[in-house]
Amino acid sequence: MSLLAEVFGTKTRTVVAAAAATAAALTLAACSSGTSDEEPSAEESSTETMEEASYGDLTVQLSWIKNEEFAGEFFADSKGYYTEAGFDTVNLVPGPSTGVAELVSGQVDVALSDAVSIGSGVGNEGAPLKIIGATYQKNPFTVLSLADGGNIATVDDMVGKRIGVQDSNTALFTALLAANGLTSDDVEIVPVQYDPAPLVAGEVDGFIAYLTNESLILEHEGYDTVNLPFADNGLPFVAETFTVTDDAIANDREMLKAFLVAEIKGWTDAVLDPAEGSRLAVEEYGVDLGLNPEVSALGSTTQSEELVVSDETAENGLFTISEALQAETITSLEGAGITVTAEDLFDMSLLAEVYEMYPELVDYAG
Repeated sequence: MSLLAEVFGTKTRTVVAAAAATAAALTLAACSSGTSDEEPSAEESSTETMEEASYGDLTVQLSWIKNEEFAGEFFADSKGYYTEAGFDTVNLVPGPSTGVAELVSGQVDVALSDAVSIGSGVGNEGAPLKIIGATYQKNPFTVLSLADGGNIATVDDMVGKRIGVQDSNTALFTALLAANGLTSDDVEIVPVQYDPAPLVAGEVDGFIAYLTNESLILEHEGYDTVNLPFADNGLPFVAETFTVTDDAIANDREMLKAFLVAEIKGWTDAVLDPAEGSRLAVEEYGVDLGLNPEVSALGSTTQSEELVVSDETAENGLFTISEALQAETITSLEGAGITVTAEDLFDMSLLAEVYEMYPELVDYAG
C-alpha cells in the first residue's frame, strides 16, 4: 500500500453525496430561534469585552483528518487563543466531511469546507448556510502528472491524454475543460480513487489531486512531478471556508466574531511558522495518524506561501474574500453546474466588523 493510501485514504474533497446528506439534514433541522432585540455596534465593542465574554463550548467540523491543513486551528487551541476569545472548549471534529449536513442538523457550529460543497448545498438544496471567510484564497486542485510520463504543463497538453478523475471530482474536471474551451471528447476520462498508483503505474497520464497532498507525497517518494493548477487555468475558487448557518449569523454574531479573532491569530502564527504548524499536526493533534514529518512540513510550507496569503489578505487581513474573488468563485461554480449568487453564498460582514474593531489583526504578528 502506498503512503497516500495509508495516510489519506479515500478523501472526498468535493460534493461527495452532499446533496443527499443535506436533504436529509434539512428534514431534521429545527426552526430558527428568535433574533436578539438589540446588538452593540462595532464602535461600542472592545477587546476587553470580547475577552470577558463566555461562549461556552464550540464544535468545528474539519474537512479532513487532523493534518497540517488545520495548523491554524492547532495554534489557536494550543496557544490559548480560543480561551482568550471566550470559549471553554473548541472541539475539532476530524473529517472527511463537507460539513453541510452537520451544520444544517445543528451537530456543529462551524464547518471548514469549500465553495463547491457549500455552493451545492445552498444552490441545489436550499441549505441556509453562508461562507464568512476562507483560509485558502486559491483553489488547491491540480492535474498531477509525471515529467517522464504525461508531462501535462499546459491545458493543451491534456488533449488526447488519459486523465484519472475521481467520481466526486468529475464535475470540477468538466468545468476545468469548459473554462478552457475543451470537452470530455478531447480527453479520455479514467475513473480512479484517491491513491495515485495508476499514475505511477502509467495507467493514466494525469491525475486529479491536491497541490498540498498527493503532489507532495509523490515528490517525496522521488518522482519528478508536474502540476497544472486549476486556479491558474480558469477555475479559481476559495477553499477551507469558514461556513455557518444563517441563524448563527443572525443570533450569534459576537460569538462568531470572537471565533474569527482566535482563528486570525492562529493562522497568522501558522503562516509565520509553518514548521511548528507541521510539528503540531505530526506530534500532537494527528499523532495517531502516522503522518510523514517531511511531507507534512512540505504541505505546511506550501499552503502558507501559496494558498493562505495573497495580495488581498496582505492588505485587508487573512480570510478576506474580495468581491472579485467572490465573482470568480461564482463563475467557477457555474462551470460545475451549481447556480448560486454571491449574496446567497457569502457574508463577509462579520470579518469586516472584526477588522474594524481590531485593525491591528490585519498584520497581527503573534
